[in-house]
Amino acid sequence: MRDITAQGQTVEEAIQNALKDLGTTREKVDVEIMDAGKKGIFGIGSRLAMVKVIEKSNQIETAVQYVMDVATKMGAEVSVDVSEKGKEVSIQVSGNNLGLLIGKHGQTLNALQYLTQLIANKDTTQFKNVVVNVGDYRERRDETLTLLAKKMADKTVKTRRVVHLEPMPSFERKTIHAILSEDKRVETHSEGREPYRYIVIKSVKG
Repeated sequence: MRDITAQGQTVEEAIQNALKDLGTTREKVDVEIMDAGKKGIFGIGSRLAMVKVIEKSNQIETAVQYVMDVATKMGAEVSVDVSEKGKEVSIQVSGNNLGLLIGKHGQTLNALQYLTQLIANKDTTQFKNVVVNVGDYRERRDETLTLLAKKMADKTVKTRRVVHLEPMPSFERKTIHAILSEDKRVETHSEGREPYRYIVIKSVKG
């Protein structure tokens, strides 16, 4: 983040001078008034206003830059498309050697998404939920989770035994909970501590 100290006949003029030097706009900065200035009498005893203008952290730019830096260091040549809807930010990664960013069972991608979200929300109170997708991995993973959920539900009903799934991130557990909430034969809940929290599927007696 850049910051600059500027002066002017008034506080507003000092702010405008700082914005001009930074090449930015008012809504993208925070302003600290260091001296409100003084008009004086007939110019005697007057004092210029002084402000410190600090650029706000751009969450999305920060998140995208982090993803690009990680990809480059891992040897993947990528491009990034970003979409934003309210608090939801989707970062879509395309390019070559994408498998490097996905890892086994998506572990590398999940770690990348987690760290990207932490960095994006580091210096702000305006929380953003960041989702990082590489190629069509998230779509394929959702299909896999759907099949897994239904298969394990059938197994639970058939054997009347409790089924414990492998640990998975919260957003994947949420997907399975949502899928099986429509299956009245079973009920689900999560157990354990992050990052080893997992889903338990139980048959509903009846």
